[in-house]
Amino acid sequence: MIKRLLLALAVALALVLGLTVTGVFTMATEEPPFTVAMVEGAFELRDYPALIAAEVSVGGQRRDAASKGFRLLAGYIFGGNTRKQRIAVTAPVTQAPAGGEKIAMTAPVLLSGGGPWTIRFIMPRGSALETLPTPNNPAVKLRELAPARMAVIRFSGLAGQANVDAKTQELAGFIKAQNLAATGPAALAQYDPPWTLWFLRRNEVMIPVAGASAP
Repeated sequence: MIKRLLLALAVALALVLGLTVTGVFTMATEEPPFTVAMVEGAFELRDYPALIAAEVSVGGQRRDAASKGFRLLAGYIFGGNTRKQRIAVTAPVTQAPAGGEKIAMTAPVLLSGGGPWTIRFIMPRGSALETLPTPNNPAVKLRELAPARMAVIRFSGLAGQANVDAKTQELAGFIKAQNLAATGPAALAQYDPPWTLWFLRRNEVMIPVAGASAP
């Protein structure tokens, strides 16, 4: 009886700590600005301005590539640059198949297979290519992202491959229903630190689109 009580107290304490740490991290972490053009349930159309990103291209399976890419980018923002400058952490971390080729709506690109993958951190607001420090690791590249309209589907929980594939297909259906055209591959965006409890995690699949929504 005592062991069960202690176990229940330990679980409750872990839950409270997880909620507290996750909440503090979320409130303190900057996200890229955007305006919402449309909301329909879990789907959104968002307009993003030009942004600056640090990115790496990594081969292998998606989860392994994401872990390796995260470490490389973390090295840059935590001082692995010519000025030894720490750069503010932002969310989300995104991962997508490398390359910007168009995709047909009859066969949307799913986040599976062996890559290569582009893992990307968005730099804080006010960043510019000419003012950011140069990465020490040549694998880390800085680039400017053009303004873009993104179709997005939100979901919580663990971003397992089957779940990501299912959400990508749902988003492709939404894009088709809105008479939009995908202009690039799907990307998985994850907003939370790795210690976040699974049911509190915020994930999104994002696809760049062109065209106006249906009336």
